[in-house]
Amino acid sequence: MNKPAEPNSFRIGPDDEGMYGIFGGRFVAETLMPLILDLEKHWNEAKDDPAFRAELEHLGRHYTGRPSPLYFAERLTEHLGGAKIYFKREDLNHTGSHKINNCLGQILLAKRMGKTRII
Repeated sequence: MNKPAEPNSFRIGPDDEGMYGIFGGRFVAETLMPLILDLEKHWNEAKDDPAFRAELEHLGRHYTGRPSPLYFAERLTEHLGGAKIYFKREDLNHTGSHKINNCLGQILLAKRMGKTRII
């Protein structure tokens, strides 16, 4: 059954059914649901754990170079003649992109769950 349309906001997490307003949900094979629910349980514990957040922030600062600095785009600002434009250079992170941020979080969560292999 479809849920009634609710205003969408990316500032809040999904509801209990994994929905962000009218978007989202869990669409995975039924055999994966126990694993998804276990992952959800561990994430809900980890996200509120100051030690987890501290380790992730430490790795971000000392391994990937976060927070990545802003660079004032002087010539582009002049060319467009309006608001000041800045670049956030995630491409200067270790490994050359933003993807390392996601990977570090996933690895720390897997480590916390006692996983020894990542696919």
